Amino acid sequence: MFITSREKAIIELIIKTSGRHTALSIATFLNVSVRTIQRDLKSIEKILKDFDLQLIRNPNDGLVIEGKNEKIFKLIQHLMGIHPVDLPPQERKLQLLLALLQKEESYKIQGLAFQLGVSITTLTAYLDELADWLANFHVKLTRKRGVGVEITGKELDKRKALAGFFLLYFNEELIESLFLLEKGNCSNEKVLYFFSPSYLHQIDKAVNASINTGMARLADSDYIGFIVHLCITMQRAEEGFFLEEENSSRSDVRDEYQLVADICGALKENFSIPFSHEDIHYLAVILKGSKLQAADAVPYDSVVLGQRIKKLIQYVSTQLHVDLTKDFSLFQGLLAHMEPSLFRIKQQMGLFNPLTEEIKRKYPVLFMAIKNGVEKEFEEFGFFPDDEIAFIVLHFGSALVMREEDLPIHALVVCPTGIGTSKMLASRIKKEIVEIDSVEVKSIKEMQEGNYDRYDVIISTVRLPFIDMDYILVTPLLSEEDITNIRDFLRKNIEALTQNKHYIKSTQKEPSAPKTAKRPITEVLQELNDTQQSMASLLTNFRVYRLHHLQSHEQTLSEMVRQAEEDKLLTNGQDVMETLKERERKGGLGIPGTSMGLFHCRSEHVKQLVFQISHLENPCLVKGMDGKNMYMKSLLLMLAPEELSAREQEIVSLVSTSLIENNEAIMIFSSSNEEMILERLESIFLEYLHTNLIKE
Repeated sequence: MFITSREKAIIELIIKTSGRHTALSIATFLNVSVRTIQRDLKSIEKILKDFDLQLIRNPNDGLVIEGKNEKIFKLIQHLMGIHPVDLPPQERKLQLLLALLQKEESYKIQGLAFQLGVSITTLTAYLDELADWLANFHVKLTRKRGVGVEITGKELDKRKALAGFFLLYFNEELIESLFLLEKGNCSNEKVLYFFSPSYLHQIDKAVNASINTGMARLADSDYIGFIVHLCITMQRAEEGFFLEEENSSRSDVRDEYQLVADICGALKENFSIPFSHEDIHYLAVILKGSKLQAADAVPYDSVVLGQRIKKLIQYVSTQLHVDLTKDFSLFQGLLAHMEPSLFRIKQQMGLFNPLTEEIKRKYPVLFMAIKNGVEKEFEEFGFFPDDEIAFIVLHFGSALVMREEDLPIHALVVCPTGIGTSKMLASRIKKEIVEIDSVEVKSIKEMQEGNYDRYDVIISTVRLPFIDMDYILVTPLLSEEDITNIRDFLRKNIEALTQNKHYIKSTQKEPSAPKTAKRPITEVLQELNDTQQSMASLLTNFRVYRLHHLQSHEQTLSEMVRQAEEDKLLTNGQDVMETLKERERKGGLGIPGTSMGLFHCRSEHVKQLVFQISHLENPCLVKGMDGKNMYMKSLLLMLAPEELSAREQEIVSLVSTSLIENNEAIMIFSSSNEEMILERLESIFLEYLHTNLIKE
């Protein structure tokens, strides 16, 4: 049994002063944070379990160890006879990883073991675990007899591996350290054996000042992740480990590159550590993959992505027999999440989601449905990691106001006799495949006599020529291939499994009243007004231009903005035009697979919603949203005020995603036929009103 000095001290304190100490008082006594004590108490509970003792947390009476007196006495004797290990295994492995990364030549096994204070056997086990971890990042740990241990791989991959190790195993310690540094508790001792406290503190200040004060805000986990990557970059560069030159394009991360360059410039003034272009680009890629915008700040030019997300929501709704297609907040949240998610996958950036296993266990059916849908709608991206899928599950879960899934999947196991190995097979199925709620065992004879329609999946160790249902043939010992086949069957048949079942547990016997019934009438009236005003503005201000005398799309766009200003739809047309040009510089606006380009912006100078189209006499070459050049024949202009209500955002999004809803929509919006497009807009709005606001 391994026990640290602090764990031993906590146990002794609780035993000596039973009921008088709380986590806070122990933290004060040992001069550590309450979070650290809470983490140690979890380890202590496991230690006490070995002695048939329990740790009782009572808010009024404090911490108490309960159990028989002889068991407590046995624990005291054990504590007196052991020598505590001051470092838990993960910290030893971190020290080992740091030692190997900070030296280019090989390390002798004996020297490493002595340096870490562990036996050769323990070190060998640590090296095996680290080798598996590093392989995920394309870094190789090799051991050669007579030579020693070394790590080989690209510097970029080594930095990712080190950052990943810190974020997976020491995330709470990093948060705690940043908090203490912010409070002025700065020491010369390295944080987690690696980070310079002064570097970490200044990086935290610089990143917070540059990023989290503007629109590009980061989620807490992404914020910590970016700081870790930045500090590792600084310290690795200072130690002489430089990134290899790569011919990667910086156009994809133009904005992030400039932001990172500004942060690095501020840090260089304080510490005189130069950042290479490769360093800045590497950090810009990390930032692009982790940026989390507010949902209402998502640009509505994400036409293709928006359409795919709508199809994903439709697919999951069909699979679960739950209609989520009208949930705009779900659409908005996914739109904000999927852009950085797809970028991470494209860049092969690892992402760690600490909730993945719990999500897969609690919501297996939803997880499978979303995995199927994502791989169907985004097939060109290849394999989607489970960690990414789990984050998407959380978005859908929020829309479902998720509780535990109420979708029991019943399996039938068929064996020649229904006894012996069949019982073991049934137990293994329940253990290995959490999606299956209950398993019943029957012999072939019982199968021929009984009704098997009530089972969701039939698993058999022998062929069943007499039934007309699909079944899965497995070996009695249930191999890995069998487990995969059963999971594949469940994934492919989600819609059938959820048919005639309720996805979530019903908490009311009667159907719940419409949401609007419990809301203030003023709020409902405001929503109705926003919806009416938005639709009216878009229909009233709609125009189709044919400016044949103009040569370029810039001139056409400028003339459309000038005319809108003349019609008093906006003020300061020059500023609006600059905003539109800046948006075009950031990325392509051409809609792939069409001859249309969607130019848009939100500006304080725009007074009403505007959607207008200009037919170009000569097609213009522009960059598409997929980064490829394309010819544009129809220039679509969409302008919106800076501040939009939720309903107004929904209407704008409705129009932009309807542009490529199907081939008919593409044909109509590309036609430049004003009457036909107006009719299309009217039908889109009318359908929205009927499905969202007008109750039949």
